Amino acid sequence: MNKAAFFDRDGTINIDKGYVHRIEDFEFIKGMPEFIKKYNDEGYKVIVVTNQAGIARGYYTQKEVDILHNYINEELAKIGAHIDAFYICPHHPDFTGDCNCRKPKTGMIEQAIKDFDIDVKQSVLFGDKPWDIECGERCNIKSYYIQDLLNEYSEI
Repeated sequence: MNKAAFFDRDGTINIDKGYVHRIEDFEFIKGMPEFIKKYNDEGYKVIVVTNQAGIARGYYTQKEVDILHNYINEELAKIGAHIDAFYICPHHPDFTGDCNCRKPKTGMIEQAIKDFDIDVKQSVLFGDKPWDIECGERCNIKSYYIQDLLNEYSEI
């Protein structure tokens, strides 16, 4: 079995500027590429689980998100880091109805667990919103607010 470090995207990996989907709007949170690399180096699968309601709202497309995610990995590769997989919830209950993947529901993590044979007891989740933490805890994954950890990490 594998261990995983799950990350929310907006507000956790990058500065949340509202419906980020274009490369020119993407900006890593200071220290995040190195933080991701730390988990790569320790043998974790690094997996992003992100609600992307902007797709349901018609603000942008899945293809635009895919282009941005490829760019993120290109930037991470410059320091020897990478994200193994991106799981996206493109839904919003007001536009597409209910789903099982929109956090705090657990569908994205459950799929990643199957796809990567993840041991939840060895895994962690980082997020910036209560629904991120709730989602991880529902899957019995140790879950942390990224703001707290980045402050601690940057002091090391």
